[in-house]
Amino acid sequence: MSDAPRRGDSSRHSHLLLSLSSALWLCACGVQGPPRPPRVEQPRRVADLTVAQSSRTLTLRFTAPQLAADGERLTKPQEVEILRALFPAGQPPPASTNALQPWLTVSAEEFARLAKNVKVVYPISLTEPEFPEQRGKTLLIAVRTLTRGWRGRAFESDLSNIVRMTLLDVPLAVQDLRVVATEHAVELTWKPPASALSGEPASGVSAYRVYRHTGQPGSYVKIGETPATTFRDTDFEFGHTYAYKVAALMKVGTETAEGEKSPLAEITPRDTFPPAAPTGLSVVYTSQAVELVWTASPEPDLAGYNVYRREGSTPTRKVNQEIVRTPIFRDTSVAEGRQYFYRVTALDLANNESVPSEEESVETR
Repeated sequence: MSDAPRRGDSSRHSHLLLSLSSALWLCACGVQGPPRPPRVEQPRRVADLTVAQSSRTLTLRFTAPQLAADGERLTKPQEVEILRALFPAGQPPPASTNALQPWLTVSAEEFARLAKNVKVVYPISLTEPEFPEQRGKTLLIAVRTLTRGWRGRAFESDLSNIVRMTLLDVPLAVQDLRVVATEHAVELTWKPPASALSGEPASGVSAYRVYRHTGQPGSYVKIGETPATTFRDTDFEFGHTYAYKVAALMKVGTETAEGEKSPLAEITPRDTFPPAAPTGLSVVYTSQAVELVWTASPEPDLAGYNVYRREGSTPTRKVNQEIVRTPIFRDTSVAEGRQYFYRVTALDLANNESVPSEEESVETR
C-alpha cells in the first residue's frame, strides 16, 4: 500500500485551516448580535404642576422632564400638551380624568426656550370675552409632555398631577401708588383697589404683594407681602433707580389669586440726610493749644468732622483746613488770655453736614 497522500487530503486541510482562522477572527472582533429596536423616549410624568391666577392670566409652573420612562436621559425635543376641564360653580368635578380636553399645545421650539432653566413658567392670558364666561367656574388643569419617533409618532408621558382651582373675580390695580425715599428705606404707600375685574366692588382683599424691577426689561420680582397699604424697602442704595408695582391679593376660602398690578412708580433715592450731631464734646487748654475730644459718630457713612470756633461776639468760623477723620482735634491758632467757644459737626460721604454739637467754652490762661 502506498504512503503517498490520498487525493483531497490537502484540500480538506486547507478548509480546516480557513475555518479555524475565521473562528479566531470572530472571537477577536466579537460577534454582532441581532439588530436592536430603536429606543422609545417616553418622558417621565410631570408631578409638580402649579397654577396661579394674576388678573386674567393663569401661570403654569412645572419642572421639565429630564429622563424617559426607562430611566435614561431624554435626547429628543419635547412638546407639551395642556389639558383643561370647566365646571359650573358648585358642581363637583368627576373623579375621572376623561373630562380633561386638550386646550393648548407648546411647540418643541418654544418648550426648549422655556425649559432652559429646567423650571418651566408658562403664562396663559384669557381674553376679555373669555374671562366673564369662565369667572367663578371650577377649572381642572393638567399637562403631559411628548417626544416624536419614526414618522412623527408621539410618545406621551403619563398625565401630570391635576390642579383644581376657581377663576376668581380679582381686584383691579391699587390706586395712587407713591414712593418716597427716607434715610433708611424707600417707603411705598397706596390706596385699596376700587373695584374688581367685573366692575363690582372689590372684596376679599387679604394682603398686598410688592414687586420691584429686576433690571431686565419688563421683569419684576416680589420683594414682600403686607396686609397694610404701606411698605418699606430697606434693601436699596442711594443713586440707583428703582421701579415698583403693587397688586392686591384676594383670598376666598382656600383659593388665592392676585389682582392687576399697579402702574409702576419709579424713584432714584438721593442722600440728602445729614448725620446726627456729635456728642460728648470736651475742650481743655494746654501747652498753648486747645485740645478737643468728642464721642465718635456711629453713622455708617461717616466721612469726618468740622470744628467751628467763635470768640465773644465775632462770627463763628471753621478752624480745620481739612476734614477731621478722628474725634480729636488740636487748635494751635489761639492766643493767651482769651475765651473761645467751640462746636463740632459731622459730615457723611454725600457731603451732608449735621447740625452743630452742644457748644463748649474754654479760657486760654
